[in-house]
Amino acid sequence: MKDLIEILKFLLGFASWIVFLFLSGNTFTSLERALVISFIISLIFGYRQLRSGFILQWGSVIFFAWCIIMVNFLQNVTIAKNMGIIANGFLASIIWLTILVKKPFTLQYAREDLPKERWNDPRLVQSCRFMAIVWGSLMVFSTFVACFKVIRPGLYPEIVYSSISICTIMGGTLFTQFYKKYKRSSRADSV
Repeated sequence: MKDLIEILKFLLGFASWIVFLFLSGNTFTSLERALVISFIISLIFGYRQLRSGFILQWGSVIFFAWCIIMVNFLQNVTIAKNMGIIANGFLASIIWLTILVKKPFTLQYAREDLPKERWNDPRLVQSCRFMAIVWGSLMVFSTFVACFKVIRPGLYPEIVYSSISICTIMGGTLFTQFYKKYKRSSRADSV
């Protein structure tokens, strides 16, 4: 049960992006609707993380606000047509930014459940950095898949691209859970 709660808490950080993936659809109207809903979700579910300065959460709010302006208000069709590339690329950029500024997004979430004396444990920081690198790499992969979809339209049905996106998120989530278990058991063995 604890594992399930950890997975749900972790996915909550990506809730606006996951909802966006499922709701954006193939029409301009569905994209407009998905942007507004995702923006609201990023504010409501991410309120605590926004107050704590979580880079991933702030990046999500900024992304969806910018997209609402560009797509919903300015009706920018080019942005809408390339949303897969833009969304995946932006999310990858946020994740890599957290790594570059030495505040991996995974560490920010890990600290929510840890006592302060463990916050700067070098093993924890290194593990969180590694997990963030894996997530950043997965999002770069998703960006390349989105680029391929634009470069070679119609080569594969939409379900193939959606399935790849879903599998990427599921794979990253499963990796995160297994890696955390592995690190916990190795830490317990060394004590």
